[in-house]
Amino acid sequence: MKIKLPILESSFFLLLFCTISPSQAQVNSTPDTSSHNKIVLSISGEVNQPLHLTLTALQALPEHSITVKDKNGAPHQYTGVYVQDVLSKAGVTTGHELSGENLSKYVLASCADGYQVVYSLAELDSSFVQNLPIIAYKIDGQPLFKNKGPLRMVMPEDKKPARSCFQLQTLSVHFAQQ
Repeated sequence: MKIKLPILESSFFLLLFCTISPSQAQVNSTPDTSSHNKIVLSISGEVNQPLHLTLTALQALPEHSITVKDKNGAPHQYTGVYVQDVLSKAGVTTGHELSGENLSKYVLASCADGYQVVYSLAELDSSFVQNLPIIAYKIDGQPLFKNKGPLRMVMPEDKKPARSCFQLQTLSVHFAQQ
């Protein structure tokens, strides 16, 4: 009987574990309906008004779509907001006012996985580039895939998509130092 007791105990714990696991799986697989109210993008640094934006707040800005090719050459339509509009909302000098010492500013984009990309402020501005980059929240009319979103910086004039970083979380504006 001593031999059967450990088997009985281990069977009990195995049964208990199997009973708990499916309910845990259901909790983890439930869609996150509150994602529109979570902070998805923060703007900081040399700004007049630091921002912490939800997806709902971003989607309230004017929406724009651009088509760019992925690394395999397939075209995709990205929908989101101009980076310039978000930076303007934070009080960053943009547009025709962007000149002089403000041209030495750069924007550091940081992503959830630690990936970072540097952009000059001028290359994000309509006074300097024809096709403005966007902060996308949709691809081909659908929300970005979970492993690529909820936000992606999309640079339409780049030949390679390496600077179109995904899982964008912060934009930090700085003056270049010598």
